[in-house]
Amino acid sequence: MFSKILGGFILVITSPILLMTAICILIIDRPPILYKQKRVGINNDLFWIYKFRTMKNNIPDIPTDQVIDPSKLYSNCGPLLRKFSLDELPQLINIMKGEMVFIGPRPALHNQHELIALRTKAGVQALIPGITGWAQVNGRDEISISEKVVLDSYYLKNISIAIDIKILFMTILKVIGMRGVAH
Repeated sequence: MFSKILGGFILVITSPILLMTAICILIIDRPPILYKQKRVGINNDLFWIYKFRTMKNNIPDIPTDQVIDPSKLYSNCGPLLRKFSLDELPQLINIMKGEMVFIGPRPALHNQHELIALRTKAGVQALIPGITGWAQVNGRDEISISEKVVLDSYYLKNISIAIDIKILFMTILKVIGMRGVAH
């Protein structure tokens, strides 16, 4: 419930940024403004995640780190939005719907079968996915699937307010420093 309330508050505060971003995408890249993608949530249930569109239309539904040169797939606004993680802001809608929280393992794409299987084996599927998480701040797109699962498992076993605060501050530093993002 706290995540929903905080998500609504942040949605209101960031509404000018959301509006400006939407207008930029609309004018520069043309619709659609939002991109929805099937992701794996708690207990491996599927849900639609919302993001601002950063890729050209009709791009394959695969993780960015598996694309040879993702920069060729970006829309005109895409690099800037990804650089500052502005594309993630619509996930506040997912938080309001209870599908995500602020801090938890990053939701896998529906077709990341190895990641899903390893997380299930480790018990990580029992966590609500987050906008940011322990694996995100410790490598993001630069680490292997098995390393992500080890980090997700660590988070599962060590969940606390202290680690969540640490993840929050590390996320802010990563976004400011733009480190660990495939581009």
